[in-house]
Amino acid sequence: MDNFRKLFDMIPVGLNTFNSVFTTLMGTATSLFFCSLAGFAFAKYKFPGRDFLFYFVIATMLVPPEVGAVPLFVIMKKIGLINSLWSLIVPRIATAVGIFYMHQYISDVPDELIEAARIDGCRDFGIFYRIILPIIKPALASWAAVTLIARWNDFFWPLLYLRKQAKYTLMVTISLLPVSEGLSTPWPVILAGTTLVIIPIIVLYLILQTFQKSGMMAGAVKG
Repeated sequence: MDNFRKLFDMIPVGLNTFNSVFTTLMGTATSLFFCSLAGFAFAKYKFPGRDFLFYFVIATMLVPPEVGAVPLFVIMKKIGLINSLWSLIVPRIATAVGIFYMHQYISDVPDELIEAARIDGCRDFGIFYRIILPIIKPALASWAAVTLIARWNDFFWPLLYLRKQAKYTLMVTISLLPVSEGLSTPWPVILAGTTLVIIPIIVLYLILQTFQKSGMMAGAVKG
């Protein structure tokens, strides 16, 4: 327990934990909403250039995210988001992987359900909110688990955009402990911090796994 006390003395654990929780939860929520909304549009609406736009989005998966580090940094600087937690959320609101995953899942939803909702007077967003989202709960839970783990463990982008200790995420501030200690590397303290980082993501994964199982049973569509 001495290592945990040293960890809290060396870095603002509470503030950095809040930064990690905020960027993780907000990033996951926006990703779920916009990816599922885009997947719904590509799967159930016919409009000019739909297939071209969808395959163009899929093609961006071939480009490593690090390739866009410099252009994204320039954009974030121009719009004043450097050293802001929103710089970790805005660029990845909707990803090609998420859109593709939601598209494949929503494509299996029967068109008859959507037509019946339109006949009953339900508008487009109402169909998405009342019909599509309850059915794709297992997909949402799976994508939420993937996104939560990825954003919580994110190291490269916070290190690139954030400049002050008060804005660091927990993962970044723990990785910089050897720098703050000079030549000596406080491995016991670093391992204590790593344990602190791992516990929340394990709990969240177990919770989402429960939602995923219940969603598969509650949201199943009988043919």
